[in-house]
Amino acid sequence: MTELDHRQVGRDSLFLMADVRLAGAGDEHRVKVRNLSGGGMMAEGHVKVTRGAKLEINLRNIGWVEGVVAWIQENRFGIAFVEDIDPKLAREPIVTRSDETPRFVKPVLAMVDPTRLRKI
Repeated sequence: MTELDHRQVGRDSLFLMADVRLAGAGDEHRVKVRNLSGGGMMAEGHVKVTRGAKLEINLRNIGWVEGVVAWIQENRFGIAFVEDIDPKLAREPIVTRSDETPRFVKPVLAMVDPTRLRKI
């Protein structure tokens, strides 16, 4: 594939927050995910990166993904993933434990005797 062919790969425009950590550095940086495809993404944030730098990004519902900085333009930069991902997973609601019932759905534990209620 040529560079022009890579630009034709379908990308989802979206706005998510993600954490980025550079290879060899322990600190994480918060970035905005501007678009996402199976092979890469565009991030926006004040992170000092260089072209070709290896990094990891923590994407919602996907987890940590390894990548390489492909390009830099001001405070935006492109990341090419080492392995393809399913970008639709990042759009889905955050996954919670399936055995955990939301608080607003749980039944009332103590039943009130209706004969003791006062009518207004």
